[in-house]
Amino acid sequence: MTSNVIADPIPGGDTLPFPPTPSGSIAGRTMQESVYSPRPKPRRLPDDAPNILVVLIDDAGPGLPTPLGGEVATPTLERVLTEGVGYNRFHTTAMCSPTRAALLTGRNHHRVGYGQIAEFANDWDGYSGHIPRSSATMAEVLRHYGYSTAAFGKWHNTPAVETTAAGPFDNWPTGVGFEYFYGFLAGEASQYEPNLVRNTTVVLPPKTPEQGYHLSEDLADDAIGWLRRHQAFDADKPFFMYWASGCLHGPHHVTKPWADRYAGRFDDGWDAYRERVFLRAKEAGWIPPEAELTARDATMAAWDDIPEEEKPFQRRLMEVAAGYAEHCDVQVGRLLDEAERLGYLENTLVVYIWGDNGSSGEGQGGTISELLAQNGIPTTAAQHIAALDQLGGLDVLGSPVTDNMYHAGWGWAGSAPYKGMKLLASHLGGTRNPMAVRWPRKVAPDPTPRSQFLHCNDLAPTVYELVGITPPRMVDGFPQDPIDGASFAQSLVDREAKAGKLTQYFEIMGSRAIYHDGWMASAFGPRAPWLPGMPPGIMDWSPDDDVWELYNLDEDWTQNHDLAAEQPQKLAQLRELFAMEAARNDVLPVGGGLYVLTHPGLRVATQQRRWDFSGDITRMPEFCAPALGNKNNRVTLELTAPDRASGVLYALGANSGGLTCYVDDGYLCYEYNLFILMRTKIRSSERLPSGGRVVTVETSYVQERLGGSLRVVISVDGETFAEGVVPVSAPLLFTANDCLDVGTCLGSPVSLDYRDRAPFPFEGQIERMRVEYT
Repeated sequence: MTSNVIADPIPGGDTLPFPPTPSGSIAGRTMQESVYSPRPKPRRLPDDAPNILVVLIDDAGPGLPTPLGGEVATPTLERVLTEGVGYNRFHTTAMCSPTRAALLTGRNHHRVGYGQIAEFANDWDGYSGHIPRSSATMAEVLRHYGYSTAAFGKWHNTPAVETTAAGPFDNWPTGVGFEYFYGFLAGEASQYEPNLVRNTTVVLPPKTPEQGYHLSEDLADDAIGWLRRHQAFDADKPFFMYWASGCLHGPHHVTKPWADRYAGRFDDGWDAYRERVFLRAKEAGWIPPEAELTARDATMAAWDDIPEEEKPFQRRLMEVAAGYAEHCDVQVGRLLDEAERLGYLENTLVVYIWGDNGSSGEGQGGTISELLAQNGIPTTAAQHIAALDQLGGLDVLGSPVTDNMYHAGWGWAGSAPYKGMKLLASHLGGTRNPMAVRWPRKVAPDPTPRSQFLHCNDLAPTVYELVGITPPRMVDGFPQDPIDGASFAQSLVDREAKAGKLTQYFEIMGSRAIYHDGWMASAFGPRAPWLPGMPPGIMDWSPDDDVWELYNLDEDWTQNHDLAAEQPQKLAQLRELFAMEAARNDVLPVGGGLYVLTHPGLRVATQQRRWDFSGDITRMPEFCAPALGNKNNRVTLELTAPDRASGVLYALGANSGGLTCYVDDGYLCYEYNLFILMRTKIRSSERLPSGGRVVTVETSYVQERLGGSLRVVISVDGETFAEGVVPVSAPLLFTANDCLDVGTCLGSPVSLDYRDRAPFPFEGQIERMRVEYT
């Protein structure tokens, strides 16, 4: 072991890429008169440059893992903590895309265009959804120095309108420094039927759910395969691997045996769970003895408020989530085991970050289709239970036929002992996530956690310092923005070493805070993430109206004592500092990430109003596809049908929500699946005649209002064959990651009526499908 892990600076590298190595040979008139003396390609890295493995878990808070006092088994996280060091004041941004952008670039999230998730991008610089070329990623820099680079899992840093198979690909992982990518581009995915990408090619999962497919396992399998290929083909190069799971983001998908491990473990509810975790976190030494347990917000339901008949549903949702989280941690363990088997682990810097934000309350009252919340559609637990009973009861939670996510109370408990959760940049719990680091060659195990105030943008400069890289001033011809993060490299071997920075701002959708030298000022913002829909008056909300709180974090670990009234001058200083940081980092307008949520019709999207598809177009991400479920539109299919044909004509979305038009034994069928809870089915009374036909599906609002009822009319050769009304429509979108398919349904089947026949390809021939907004 060494007391200094900071590598000597590598010369050069001010401008990347490095200049090509000139030939050492001298060409003469003939080969006999020439001198052949090739110069070896210079090695930029020290011989002992470490491999780097960054593991990022999604939507997980500190109150879950067993080594930190929780009740979810995480043997791999425990291994990394036991064999390395932990950080109990590491911070994220409170939201997925922003954390990832900051982590990979070393810059503040607004500075790199990610004040919100990719799907909610807008026209302000801090919210554009584009990482600028002036902020090269860690992968890009490491690649130029000689690292092999690969990313697996959730990406969520490509503008949503650029995620089709047509690209452009410069904002895909392979366009920003990763030589290999396997995973999904969106913010979430079904763990059983995801829309996947390998490099820049859309691919199908290698197995079906019935054959045992699960995304977390697939990501581990592919990463293991990449490691083996790396050893075979690039053994002389170190590697940088970024493995970012889709777990514990909704939907919570895991097979029944994993969920059953937790049967009965959460029967007494989230309030009692939180109290147990708080005490054990102290016993484990993860939080200090003087830390205090914060109170539940008055607007959040207590466990005792839940009707007895609904409690089995709420308990099972948490059991599924716990099994899902453990299952994912086990996959990380498989990856470490393989790295060890290949001889890599001794000199691999493993950074295991438990959560890109705190646990999520987006399941709100507990749900079997979690995008209901994003669409602002109010429901009750009783509705979910009634729909679940039709699918097979509690045992199908976690299966492919549901998109379940737990009650926000469990999200709050999973972020214990803090006030916040995902989407709250104002309060710890939304922003404080555990980090463990293991590097046997240089870092001795230490059971006492480090307590330096760190941020996810500190990781990149730390890696650079450990390797000996000076952040470049120019990359690929683009002058580089300053690094906002600060290295914590020396703290790996010296628990008391100075690390991080004095000042760090936080802001997500109007929820915001500023940290400076042990103090934090916080403004909760315009909405509580556990409450459904947009709050009344959101269109008139101004950050000037928010009430600010003040905390001395050096004395008040959990933000339990608001000192705003006692120290108004200190609060005023911090508020002024936030204003300065906001202006410097493109945060303005404060709350800009809310714009698309409050103006859904103005989201950054394709400007097309007409599409012509051949009959074999598949896997067009919903965000880029025509909005068949919430715009007036006409779909025209030119097709040839056999007698009594069957099969999908088109499908948009998934089982969790979507619409589909298909033929069943010759009868034309249409289904609008409103997030599992409401399925509107329209079926013709007579069969589609065989031969060449023109099938038209016209959709129009009964009253022009997002979320309003829709009239659907299906015609054949101009003659009406079926019609009906969809009572409620999805105002935003059906899915985050599924697609439009023509002539088949390759993802999650929209309709249960053909689930056992999926992908249910059309038996005839579709020559063309035209879509027009009307």
